[in-house]
Amino acid sequence: MGVMVERLAPRSEAISTIGCDFATWMTSEQRRIFLLCFRLLQDRDEADAATQDAFFKAYQALTKGAASSVEDPAKWLTRIAVNTCLDRIRGRAWKFWRRRREPAAEELVLATTPDREPSAEDRVFALEINRRLAAAMEKLSPRQRAVFALRHHEHRGVEEIGEILGLDTGTVKAHMSRALVKLREELRDMYGLI
Repeated sequence: MGVMVERLAPRSEAISTIGCDFATWMTSEQRRIFLLCFRLLQDRDEADAATQDAFFKAYQALTKGAASSVEDPAKWLTRIAVNTCLDRIRGRAWKFWRRRREPAAEELVLATTPDREPSAEDRVFALEINRRLAAAMEKLSPRQRAVFALRHHEHRGVEEIGEILGLDTGTVKAHMSRALVKLREELRDMYGLI
């Protein structure tokens, strides 16, 4: 993930309400937003593009003064990023093709990685868990995937997730419950769950 923009001078009152200039704020939030987008989209290029889109949308809102009443900039930016990812997921739903990683490429990565710790067996097991979890998350609805990622990867509370996604707390809990049931069903053979 490269540098997305150069340092920008504040151009509106809204940027000053965040408490720092936009480039500094963007730099401090860039990795967190990229990881969130990557967890939702499961593709580095898509996540990089979604991260850039999210910051661009945030910058536009700030320069137009549309975000002058932002109380928590990190939460506001998270909401923009999640909505950007959900739009991308919905937009690619019509595509019948997906890029699949070739087994040879995974073997090449394992063969060229310096082997200290964890062991090769642990890495293969971790790759299998990640692959299975990613496949299981693909079967979740976009909203369930967003709720799950915010809760388990971003460590956000139920109320905070509701604020970010514009949902009631009960709705967030329902999406989380359904996501967990689906994931447990998909992954039960890995952990001996019945």
